[in-house]
Amino acid sequence: MSGLRAVLGLDEEEKRDQSRREAAGLLKARFLDALLRNDAAEVARILRTTSIDIDTVLDVEDRDMVLASYKQGYWLPSYKLETSWAMGLHVCMMYSALESAVVLLQNGAAVNRKPNGKTPLHVACTVASADCVGLLLEWGARINSMSLSGHTPLHYCITPESLDCAKLLVLKGAKLNMPSEEHEDTPLHTAARYGLPELVAFYIAHGAAINAVNCYRETPLITAVFWAMDIRERTYSSDHHLVCRILLDHNANLHMQEEDKKTALHKACWNCDHVLVQMLLEAGAQANDMDVNGCAAIQYVLKVTQIRPWAVPERCYQLLLNYGAARVYPPQFHKVLQACHEYPRAVEVMVNSYEHIKYTKKWRAAIPEAVYERHRNFYDSLFAVCTNNPRTPQHLSRCAIRAAMLKRCELGVQQLFLPTSVKKYLLLEPVGIIY
Repeated sequence: MSGLRAVLGLDEEEKRDQSRREAAGLLKARFLDALLRNDAAEVARILRTTSIDIDTVLDVEDRDMVLASYKQGYWLPSYKLETSWAMGLHVCMMYSALESAVVLLQNGAAVNRKPNGKTPLHVACTVASADCVGLLLEWGARINSMSLSGHTPLHYCITPESLDCAKLLVLKGAKLNMPSEEHEDTPLHTAARYGLPELVAFYIAHGAAINAVNCYRETPLITAVFWAMDIRERTYSSDHHLVCRILLDHNANLHMQEEDKKTALHKACWNCDHVLVQMLLEAGAQANDMDVNGCAAIQYVLKVTQIRPWAVPERCYQLLLNYGAARVYPPQFHKVLQACHEYPRAVEVMVNSYEHIKYTKKWRAAIPEAVYERHRNFYDSLFAVCTNNPRTPQHLSRCAIRAAMLKRCELGVQQLFLPTSVKKYLLLEPVGIIY
């Protein structure tokens, strides 16, 4: 009998524990619901009338990982990424529930804990809530605290609406040049990557190191140039272009090379971004700088001409040649046709940069039959001109003038007292056929 009573007593204890867990779960759900509705009165009532821990950890839906921060290289199943652990103060920051946040802080909520990798201040910056950032700073939030992934609150200022958050942080003493742990990006790198001109200008005005390098030896300028292309939308970002303009106007070093010796000009050519190619060349970028593999910028345009159908490759070639880029070795010109056969205007620019160039059998083999038929008039003119006979005196005069100007063609020709049509001719403006 005594053994039976012991078993019955154990069952009763388990039932009581289960009942307590269920009650605690219901209380947490009630608390979370009040926070999500920003019902400050209900939050205060729960804290006053129940024994709930003000810093209790809640499971909160977080599909966009506003609350979570993980170290790179760690794998988690997808269902684990749908919710995050968070305290009530984190939830208030996530939904900009300022009134409820004040109640929590007045009742002693911890302001610097990070149950899933972020402090409340990181969360407030992630959602770009300047009011929440200001409140947390008043209550002692650590301004340079690192998230689990190794980022400061400033690194989470990644939208145009983040400017006011960044201003509060910087004016309260946030370290502008503090690198992230993993990739050593400064906040200026982050603003450049996301194309935030107002934030970039603000950081520079308050002492950001304009030529800081991350672990890949990339400067903010190189970062902005690379991220200027939206590969999904197949567009170029005018905001990133403006960021580059601001950086160059503040003397960003455009000759610095990242770990593979690529300059900002290499990156712009890889994107086939003629706006940035022109901006960088006008600022003094060297068209013939080579990367670790001995590739100059023009070779990067050749590599991507076929896979950037939204770009204007002929303008990139034109600019590079007008700023003194070395031409493709004539016996290898068939490789230009392999890369550019769908873009006759690009081929025209390249061919007209030579005083004379003779076609070979490899040229015709490099052009697919369907493409040749589609652009027959152009390619017939190309093969007719590139023979043993010399080019026209007009073309040879163009080449002589360009040779005299060397790297100064683009700007020098514009200063000549000549008709616009002649200037365009000197600058290799394509017309759709070769004479």
